[in-house]
Amino acid sequence: MRYVSTDPDPTDAEMWRRAVEGEAEAFGVLFDRHSRAVYNHCFRRAGDWSAAEELTSVVFLEAWRRRAEVRLDGDSALPWLLGVAANVARNRDRARRRHRDALARLPERPDASDHADDVAERLDAERAMARLLRLVRRLSPDDQDVLALCAADGLSYAQAAVALGVPVGTVRSRLSRAKSRLRELAANEPHANGERHSALQSTQEEL
Repeated sequence: MRYVSTDPDPTDAEMWRRAVEGEAEAFGVLFDRHSRAVYNHCFRRAGDWSAAEELTSVVFLEAWRRRAEVRLDGDSALPWLLGVAANVARNRDRARRRHRDALARLPERPDASDHADDVAERLDAERAMARLLRLVRRLSPDDQDVLALCAADGLSYAQAAVALGVPVGTVRSRLSRAKSRLRELAANEPHANGERHSALQSTQEEL
């Protein structure tokens, strides 16, 4: 059945209900609304645009597979999707640790479709993100998740609590601890130019 609605801006909850009923176009609406936010979250976690694209695909495939099981808390699907993204990113990190040596021997596959300027911009972004990720990955996995969801993705404490399946108070304490620890790490991060303050400022701007 083709999706037709007289509502000019149906809620995520309505689109999810229609997706559960088998309307692929309704799920496509959800993808269009939230894929960029999910991609941005995945990029911040992976630090690599191609990995972020792959992770985003996994998130929405998982959402489609589990659509009948999910009950949204509120009208927005984004908190739940970002919770899935956090779990997918964690699984990827574990897999990379298990297979790092094997993956290092695989040649990179060039993407001939990208223009040189686009590639250069992405590489610059990846270098900046790599510096930030060096610090973030020194946090605990729980602190990494809450920092990404609240500081980077802009979720409220309540939305992050939904995404992570923990109480709001736990989100608050983890975020405070993560920010404090990250500031400490950034202040002591050695850089070639010796400017520790600039490292801290750059980290805060990224978040």
